[in-house]
Amino acid sequence: MNAETKKRIFLLLMLIGVFLITEAAFAAGEAGDVATAIESTWKSAATQIKAVVNNVIFPAIDLILAVFFFAKLAMVYFDYRKHGQFEWTGPAILFACLVFSLTAPLYIWQIVGI
Repeated sequence: MNAETKKRIFLLLMLIGVFLITEAAFAAGEAGDVATAIESTWKSAATQIKAVVNNVIFPAIDLILAVFFFAKLAMVYFDYRKHGQFEWTGPAILFACLVFSLTAPLYIWQIVGI
Protein backbone atom coordinates (compact mmCIF):
# COMPACT_ATOMS: atom_id res chain seq x y z
CA MET A 1 0.00 0.00 0.00
CA ASN A 2 1.45 3.32 -0.99
CA ALA A 3 1.16 6.61 0.92
CA GLU A 4 -1.60 7.99 -1.31
CA THR A 5 -3.84 4.99 -0.70
CA LYS A 6 -3.24 5.24 3.06
CA LYS A 7 -4.28 8.89 2.98
CA ARG A 8 -7.47 8.07 1.10
CA ILE A 9 -8.38 5.24 3.47
CA PHE A 10 -7.68 7.49 6.47
CA LEU A 11 -9.87 10.29 5.03
CA LEU A 12 -12.66 7.80 4.32
CA LEU A 13 -12.51 6.47 7.87
CA MET A 14 -12.55 10.02 9.23
CA LEU A 15 -15.60 10.85 7.11
CA ILE A 16 -17.41 7.73 8.32
CA GLY A 17 -16.50 8.64 11.90
CA VAL A 18 -17.89 12.15 11.48
CA PHE A 19 -21.17 10.78 10.14
CA LEU A 20 -21.43 8.32 13.01
CA ILE A 21 -20.93 10.89 15.80
CA THR A 22 -23.09 13.66 14.38
CA GLU A 23 -26.69 14.04 15.37
CA ALA A 24 -29.44 15.62 13.35
CA ALA A 25 -30.88 18.79 14.86
CA PHE A 26 -34.50 19.60 14.24
CA ALA A 27 -36.43 22.73 15.12
CA ALA A 28 -38.75 22.49 18.09
CA GLY A 29 -42.48 22.38 17.60
CA GLU A 30 -44.63 21.01 14.87
CA ALA A 31 -43.42 20.66 11.30
CA GLY A 32 -39.95 22.11 12.08
CA ASP A 33 -40.99 25.59 13.20
CA VAL A 34 -37.64 27.37 12.96
CA ALA A 35 -38.91 30.77 14.16
CA THR A 36 -40.11 29.34 17.46
CA ALA A 37 -36.81 27.53 17.99
CA ILE A 38 -34.83 30.71 17.36
CA GLU A 39 -37.06 32.81 19.63
CA SER A 40 -36.81 30.35 22.50
CA THR A 41 -33.03 30.13 22.12
CA TRP A 42 -32.73 33.93 22.09
CA LYS A 43 -34.93 34.30 25.17
CA SER A 44 -32.84 31.83 27.14
CA ALA A 45 -29.54 33.33 25.99
CA ALA A 46 -30.54 37.01 26.37
CA THR A 47 -30.14 37.06 30.14
CA GLN A 48 -26.70 35.47 29.90
CA ILE A 49 -25.63 37.93 27.19
CA LYS A 50 -26.88 40.84 29.30
CA ALA A 51 -25.00 39.62 32.36
CA VAL A 52 -21.73 39.19 30.45
CA VAL A 53 -21.99 42.59 28.81
CA ASN A 54 -22.88 44.34 32.08
CA ASN A 55 -20.22 42.57 34.17
CA VAL A 56 -17.34 42.21 31.70
CA ILE A 57 -17.61 44.31 28.55
CA PHE A 58 -18.77 47.65 29.97
CA PRO A 59 -16.29 47.63 32.89
CA ALA A 60 -13.43 46.84 30.48
CA ILE A 61 -14.43 49.72 28.21
CA ASP A 62 -14.78 52.01 31.24
CA LEU A 63 -11.32 51.08 32.48
CA ILE A 64 -9.71 51.68 29.09
CA LEU A 65 -11.45 55.04 28.67
CA ALA A 66 -10.53 56.13 32.21
CA VAL A 67 -6.86 55.33 31.62
CA PHE A 68 -6.88 57.18 28.30
CA PHE A 69 -8.70 60.13 29.86
CA PHE A 70 -6.22 60.59 32.70
CA ALA A 71 -3.23 60.03 30.40
CA LYS A 72 -4.56 62.61 27.95
CA LEU A 73 -5.26 65.02 30.82
CA ALA A 74 -1.67 64.64 32.02
CA MET A 75 -0.31 65.16 28.51
CA VAL A 76 -2.44 68.27 28.06
CA TYR A 77 -1.24 69.61 31.42
CA PHE A 78 2.41 69.11 30.49
CA ASP A 79 1.73 70.72 27.13
CA TYR A 80 0.16 73.66 29.01
CA ARG A 81 3.26 73.98 31.18
CA LYS A 82 5.48 73.97 28.10
CA HIS A 83 3.48 76.23 25.76
CA GLY A 84 1.04 78.06 28.04
CA GLN A 85 -2.03 76.90 26.13
CA PHE A 86 -4.56 74.38 27.50
CA GLU A 87 -6.32 72.31 24.84
CA TRP A 88 -9.65 70.93 26.17
CA THR A 89 -10.86 69.03 23.10
CA GLY A 90 -9.15 65.66 23.72
CA PRO A 91 -9.97 65.34 27.42
CA ALA A 92 -13.53 66.60 26.83
CA ILE A 93 -14.19 63.95 24.17
CA LEU A 94 -12.73 61.18 26.31
CA PHE A 95 -14.73 62.37 29.33
CA ALA A 96 -17.96 62.38 27.28
CA CYS A 97 -17.22 58.85 26.05
CA LEU A 98 -16.48 57.73 29.60
CA VAL A 99 -19.77 59.16 30.90
CA PHE A 100 -21.63 57.57 27.98
CA SER A 101 -20.12 54.14 28.65
CA LEU A 102 -20.66 54.41 32.41
CA THR A 103 -24.35 55.17 31.99
CA ALA A 104 -24.96 52.87 29.00
CA PRO A 105 -26.16 49.82 31.03
CA LEU A 106 -29.02 51.93 32.38
CA TYR A 107 -30.65 52.53 29.01
CA ILE A 108 -29.02 50.33 26.37
CA TRP A 109 -31.19 47.30 27.17
CA GLN A 110 -34.41 49.24 26.56
CA ILE A 111 -33.05 50.29 23.17
CA VAL A 112 -32.01 46.74 22.27
CA GLY A 113 -35.24 45.28 23.64
CA ILE A 114 -33.95 42.92 26.29
